[in-house]
Amino acid sequence: MKKLKKILLWTVGIIGLLLLAFNFILWPILKKQTKKISPEQQVTYAKGDLKIDVFYCSPSKKDREIFGGLVPYGEVWRTGANEATTFTTNKDLMISGQPLKAGKYTIWTIPNEDSWKIIFNSKMYGWGVKLTDQTAARNPEYDVLSVEANVSNSLNIVEEFSITLNEPSSITTVMIFAWDNVVVPLPIRVQ
Repeated sequence: MKKLKKILLWTVGIIGLLLLAFNFILWPILKKQTKKISPEQQVTYAKGDLKIDVFYCSPSKKDREIFGGLVPYGEVWRTGANEATTFTTNKDLMISGQPLKAGKYTIWTIPNEDSWKIIFNSKMYGWGVKLTDQTAARNPEYDVLSVEANVSNSLNIVEEFSITLNEPSSITTVMIFAWDNVVVPLPIRVQ
């Protein structure tokens, strides 16, 4: 019985050490390597007392079929690579005519050929996909806003996924998601 107890304690200790090694040594190395492939991007928009920040990681096309291939239609996408994309606003906004309170959100999308569902979720996630099955880490219980946006075709192929904030008029800002031959504009106004 004592021998079995010692073996069990050693096994638990070794597993604990392996988990610590993964969390503090291997995981940071893995994250650093993926950042080389899909670098971090920060977009800041400021006008008057409005400030919007978007943080995302930008994967490249690399001759791959993106939408309907690498990013399947009808499935939740983390909207970039690595960590979940975040969106922070210091003012209440109207997103495609629907209200979004000031705060920090993760952005998730469900791409389809003609439109995307764009979801603002109040939970922050350590990584954009579950490590077990590589599906989106989003928990729909924390969704605070979901809007539809139409897909447009780009005149040029966009090699690296991008999110930009443009101001086509004095009252409207447009957040644009672009990759491959797809452009998805999302109108934003201050409430």
